[in-house]
Amino acid sequence: MGMAKLTKAIVAAIKASDQTPYAIAKGADVARSQLSRLLSGERGLDIDTIERIADYLELRITIEPKNMNMKGK
Repeated sequence: MGMAKLTKAIVAAIKASDQTPYAIAKGADVARSQLSRLLSGERGLDIDTIERIADYLELRITIEPKNMNMKGK
């Protein structure tokens, strides 16, 4: 999953949650302005911030091979 897809998935999870962006920013220890810029599409987030938001929203970020038949390649 590229950063753009990951960012879109985080934005979708934020919008689907029953919490306000303010509550998410506070709970995830992320600046409200940073979250606001993300939601408006102005800029993305670094991986540390994405991880804090995902943890707060109880999301799991996984990385899987594109081709499950690669076996060690």
